[in-house]
Formats: sequence, C-alpha cells, structure tokens
Amino acid sequence: MALTFTLEPPITPALRDQVLDLWTDVSNAGGAVGFVPPVAREQVRPELVRHFVQMTEGRTRLLAGHDAHGDLAAVAFLARSADPLSAHTLGLYSVMVHPKHQGKGHGRALMAAAEAAARATDGIEVIRLSCRGGHGLERFYAGLGYREAGRIPGAVRVAPGDDRDEIIMVLPLG
Repeated sequence: MALTFTLEPPITPALRDQVLDLWTDVSNAGGAVGFVPPVAREQVRPELVRHFVQMTEGRTRLLAGHDAHGDLAAVAFLARSADPLSAHTLGLYSVMVHPKHQGKGHGRALMAAAEAAARATDGIEVIRLSCRGGHGLERFYAGLGYREAGRIPGAVRVAPGDDRDEIIMVLPLG
C-alpha cells in the first residue's frame, strides 16, 4: 500500500506525538537518526522540539508520509542552508520510515517526495544529507542517484570503541 505525502502538514498535538513515537521506534530498531538504542520518548523530545522551532522560524519543513489508515509511516525534515554561500542547497535530516513499514519501498517513495519538494523550491540545485556508516545507507542513497561527497572518519560515536564514519551525500538537481 502506497503512502500519501504531505509537505508542511499542520502540526497538531496528534501529529507531534506520532512523529515522536516514530522517531523513538526507528531509533530503538537501530535506525541511524541521531540516537542509540535504547532511547525513550523523553530523550527524543528535545530534538523534535528543536526541529519544530526551526519550522516555526521558517528554516525547516516537515515532509510526512501516511499509510492508507492515516497512520504516520515516514518523515523527513528539509532545511535550506542558512549560509548565503550555499543557499542553493537543501539539507535532508532525520529521514525515517517506521520499522513496520520498511522493506516495502516506502524509503524510496519518501526520498522521491523529498526530491520533488526540493525541485519545487526556488533556487535549490543540490540536495545534501549525511548518514552514519555501518548501516549500508550510502548504498541505498547511491541507488537513488546520490553520490558520496565526503566522509569524516570516526565522527559518530555510537558506543565506546564503536566509532562510525559520517558520510556526506549529494544529489545535484541540474
């Protein structure tokens, strides 16, 4: 079943809680979205609030994907660079698909919706994102046309003695 994507949906208390639950569930399933399991909702909440503040300031946009039952299944945050020298770039952050919806093509659909949103944004020529090494995510993004633009060895510490590379990926839209 396909997801329905909405860019900048109204932020209701229900949607806020659904995003918080999604982020927590993805993190606890081992998803590379800023936390290491086990994580509780209250540990994720400050990061979600930070994203919502950036949305209120007009710096970040939420892309939400709902399943046929209306349940939140996927999200990504899109942010235009605040640096005037890279204002032509759009960053994707906290890209996630709920574990129960993974393996169904929803990640590809989310990325296609994010690309469409970027293409519809005046002046955007490049999408950029970073991913944590050790998950094979760079292969997933490469399959969507992204290319590795840089790698910071050991930049992400998921546990003592377990450092992962931060991999910067870009998709030129030209």
